[in-house]
Amino acid sequence: MTTEFLTAIARDAFLAFFVAVCWGVLFGTPGRVLWVAGLLGGCGHCFRFVLLDFGTGLILATLLASVLIGLAGIVFAHKVDNPPVVFTMPACITMVPGLYAYRSMLGGIKITDMDILHENPALLAEIAHNIMLTFSLLATLAIGISVSVLLFRKRSVRDISLGWK
Repeated sequence: MTTEFLTAIARDAFLAFFVAVCWGVLFGTPGRVLWVAGLLGGCGHCFRFVLLDFGTGLILATLLASVLIGLAGIVFAHKVDNPPVVFTMPACITMVPGLYAYRSMLGGIKITDMDILHENPALLAEIAHNIMLTFSLLATLAIGISVSVLLFRKRSVRDISLGWK
């Protein structure tokens, strides 16, 4: 690992931390656990960044990172005595595929003009690709968060025993 790569990881984690904290504020996450949302967002996005750098596909990397956020959310729920959803949702928002959704909408607007569609016949394929990628990434985020809750299915996260007291 080069210094440049480590700097990119640190920058990615810092920006994701900041984004997750801001989304936590918007979602009404209690102020005393905003740092957890930021930490999970930073770690999850950083983990996805590293997986992408090692050649893992975007969808698989997003799924693994959201599973990491979900599992870490269970652990932190015990530590800070709050339901995990208050910090896992803002943490996963950092990986929402906004760019692909934007490109899909922009392509949809462009195809309203038939001249543009005749000039660029591959536009429909690009739109379909971006829509499928957007929905796939959103599904992986939902699955990733849900996996940890389903693995430790109890009435409340307080009923989950992690083996330590």
